[in-house]
Amino acid sequence: MFVSLTAICAVAAASLATVNELTSAPIAAMKKQKLENAIKIVVPAFDNSPTEEAYFVASANGDSIKIYPATKDGKLVGNAIESSSMLGYSGEIKIIIGFDVEGKIVDYAVLQHAETPGLGDKMQAWFRSDKNNQNILGRDLSTGLLKLNKDGGDVDAITAATISSRAFIEAVNKAYLVQSGSSDAFSGATVDADSAATSAY
Repeated sequence: MFVSLTAICAVAAASLATVNELTSAPIAAMKKQKLENAIKIVVPAFDNSPTEEAYFVASANGDSIKIYPATKDGKLVGNAIESSSMLGYSGEIKIIIGFDVEGKIVDYAVLQHAETPGLGDKMQAWFRSDKNNQNILGRDLSTGLLKLNKDGGDVDAITAATISSRAFIEAVNKAYLVQSGSSDAFSGATVDADSAATSAY
């Protein structure tokens, strides 16, 4: 029995290792493509490779936040910034949000979340909708960070998902605080494309 169990475990381990080896490269490539597609959505048109020129900066609370600079004809046109919040209803929320050279929000994409389907997961579309005071696109946060209406601000929370909404807003504000100081107060080391592509997940 011992020999049989050992043999079964050895075969299972070898099979898992083989499958992992065969799938790791395609999975990494898929994640890289997903990230690159998200960057194209959230910043103005560019002709460089932001993932190859990405760098880290430290946020006020000590988090390492990654910035993907977008340039065209050698001039900066915007930054795509990965940000996150641990205050989601079901845990961490990760987003990537783009700012133009004036610091205005261009667009955003939700990279990861575990929020309630039909409620918190509406953040992907909610904060770009022109309905009521939901839309944050084009906002200039230099006049003040985003706040929900329930917290004294002017942004409508997702219906029945205030916690998820607060987490999303926190991630956006965190990204802006890095964006607003990145050109003068921060510098970072360039990372390679593979590291940049996979670290967001």
